[in-house]
Amino acid sequence: MLELRPDCECCNRDLPGDSDSAFICSYECTFCQNCATERLQLKCPNCSGELVPRPRRALETQPQSPPEPERPNTRPAQEDH
Repeated sequence: MLELRPDCECCNRDLPGDSDSAFICSYECTFCQNCATERLQLKCPNCSGELVPRPRRALETQPQSPPEPERPNTRPAQEDH
């Protein structure tokens, strides 16, 4: 089962389990749509893999299978230069 990490690894934007703005690679590195498309050009900076839209988890199933609550990759938000 996918972890559904709760935020973008680049900008820390919240990405709830039902978000249609989350992108992941095959290792589940997670990015918001803006970072994935504009900053990263759909290429994961960690593994060089392809970033694709993350499947959404239906709200009614989230109590049994909630998104990952921890933010293991939280970094300070990066400023655009």
